[in-house]
Amino acid sequence: MYKLFDTTIWIDYFKGTNTPETNFLFQCLANGKICIAGVIIQEVLQGIRNDTQYLQIKNHFHNLPLLPAPTFETYEAAAQLYRSLRKKGVTIRKANDCLIAAYAIHFDIELCHNDSDFDLITENSALKIWKPI
Repeated sequence: MYKLFDTTIWIDYFKGTNTPETNFLFQCLANGKICIAGVIIQEVLQGIRNDTQYLQIKNHFHNLPLLPAPTFETYEAAAQLYRSLRKKGVTIRKANDCLIAAYAIHFDIELCHNDSDFDLITENSALKIWKPI
């Protein structure tokens, strides 16, 4: 089964940070059990200042299975997720996190992350996350 890794894990991975999440990413890359969403590609690439590194990482992402582009229903699911959390008094800091979560929920893919907003989303939705043991 494929895994989806949030921007936070990719950034740590490309920086060479050794964490349980980056080690798991490395394992999933090695055995082809990973997919990516366009919004994650955008978030990672937009933060890269060095042109050479940008091209290397862009090429790396180009070889990964890409989830289909969001549809109206995907955006609506993300908005509904955000709204339902707000009604419960939970505020997600970045709307893109709700879009990533909506992707993972829709495709029934476990998300690996290092972002407390996803923990809040998981507590209040069907989002499945991978946690190190």
